[in-house]
Amino acid sequence: MSDKQPEQQPPKIEFPCENYPIKVLGDADHEMHSLVIEVMERHAPGFDQTRITVNQSSKGRFQSVTVWITATGIDQLSAIHDDLRVSKKIKMVI
Repeated sequence: MSDKQPEQQPPKIEFPCENYPIKVLGDADHEMHSLVIEVMERHAPGFDQTRITVNQSSKGRFQSVTVWITATGIDQLSAIHDDLRVSKKIKMVI
């Protein structure tokens, strides 16, 4: 008998996928928040900006910005990730 566990596959996403969350972590300032909105408007025009949530770290140095978009495909998600990671203010995109 083998002790090997079967490899888990990541969940499959069916596109278009409504209410797809993207969380961006970075330096806490207005510039980061503006960049997130700019990138989302470029790749997911018309996303609901009223659903954006912003959370500050306990010391206020970092913040997370979460947006929900309608994801249309892997290419769109990769482009969003790439455009956000260009900024040194962005530390992580989930």
